[in-house]
Amino acid sequence: MTKFQDPNERRKEMAYYTYDEFKKFISNEEELRWKCVFEILYYCGLRKGELKGLTWKDIYFDKKVLSVNKQITQRNNRVKFESSDTKTRDSRRIVPITKVLLNDLKMLYEQDKKEYYGFNDDFFVVSDAKPIADSNIYLRRTKLAILAGLKVIRIHDFRHSCASLLINNGANVTLVAKYLGHTKIEETLNTYSHMFSTALDSVVSVIDSLEDD
Repeated sequence: MTKFQDPNERRKEMAYYTYDEFKKFISNEEELRWKCVFEILYYCGLRKGELKGLTWKDIYFDKKVLSVNKQITQRNNRVKFESSDTKTRDSRRIVPITKVLLNDLKMLYEQDKKEYYGFNDDFFVVSDAKPIADSNIYLRRTKLAILAGLKVIRIHDFRHSCASLLINNGANVTLVAKYLGHTKIEETLNTYSHMFSTALDSVVSVIDSLEDD
């Protein structure tokens, strides 16, 4: 069962960073942990709760992938928190890790082993033995955007940015749906129809160029 969606419902405004904008955004971050926070959001397209729920046992360095299998829904409670299943069954997924992120995660892992007493693979990737608070993510996001001279986008818009990156570089709808953990391809098409339309324009341009030869 999926949630009923009113076709006449007004969609929330979607914003995103282009690849160049994201590189400008992340260039202002000097702390390794925060680099990993936003690289995971941008390159892997995780939801905020999925990011918060990532533990080191979910990172497979040898296979260069991470496993999305749980989420944390509490906003700022680091004392009492619960891990729950992902949003949908299809949200459980394996996501490839880019070279840049993989390198940063390896360094962060070694850093945490030295920094935290009792460290083990049940520790959270972007925090410690307890999940990161939403408010900290929001504050850091805003600071970096302002330093870079960029618009401030929602944390969920980093997920849209990932979708844009995939679509604008030729990824098909099936791949994008699987990458983002959407239940149905229709969800991907409905959400990013305008992006696919732009990508299709470039395909038509290629065909037109063939006609001109």
